[in-house]
Amino acid sequence: MPLLPGAEPFHHRAGPVGVLLCHGFTGSPQSLRPWAERLAAAGLTVSLPLLPGHGTRWQDLQVTRWQDWYAEAVRELLLLAEECEQVFVFGLSMGGGLALKLAADHGDRVSGVVVVNPSVRSDNPATALLPVLRHLIPSRPGIASDIARPGTVELGYDRVPLHAAWSLSRFWREVQQALPAVSQPVLLLRSPQDHVVSPANSALVLARISSVDVTERLCEQSFHVATLDHDAELIFGESLGFVRRLSRATKPTEATDQRG
Repeated sequence: MPLLPGAEPFHHRAGPVGVLLCHGFTGSPQSLRPWAERLAAAGLTVSLPLLPGHGTRWQDLQVTRWQDWYAEAVRELLLLAEECEQVFVFGLSMGGGLALKLAADHGDRVSGVVVVNPSVRSDNPATALLPVLRHLIPSRPGIASDIARPGTVELGYDRVPLHAAWSLSRFWREVQQALPAVSQPVLLLRSPQDHVVSPANSALVLARISSVDVTERLCEQSFHVATLDHDAELIFGESLGFVRRLSRATKPTEATDQRG
């Protein structure tokens, strides 16, 4: 199937510091493209891949599993690690879960993690029914475009394929188990008004990671897709400052915990 216009991956080769960005479930690189372009303009090497099953039609996502999405993220991380002195991993929603697992599994290759409204668990009781429902119902209504900013649309599927949603629920377990292995500096940005991912997700991340250099920032004016919302500039500026702080030093700086 041809890609939806705007869903194309983005790659920019520049300096010795690289950033891998991971988009969310049923979404596409479009939701992170302005962020990627801002990082590239600042002289960073940037990779924003299209995850398998995304960017075409929801039926293509139906036949993929979390292992496929994660394998693509790993591949891009290793490519960046070959050409860059330092690599940071960023992610939105499920992409935040991918970034955290990458940090846990590839510790020496990841210098820091930035996550926006990370998705690592579900508060929907229906999730427990997915092992059965996925064989009875092919899809449910989509979750794209939870954005407060008028006239802004996220390029994502209008349906959520339930086989893939079931796999996502399995991935959440993997991420939760991996969180204690995350020890890199972490910048977490979250929207108090998020209609897709509950605050319990960010709370779980902050409670379980082993990182001591942790910063939490609130995106007060945005909904779930904050990278396209009113707080996009906050995200861009905070994440760029985070990378610059950690890439300047040749030795670890004094740890700081700036939550809240």
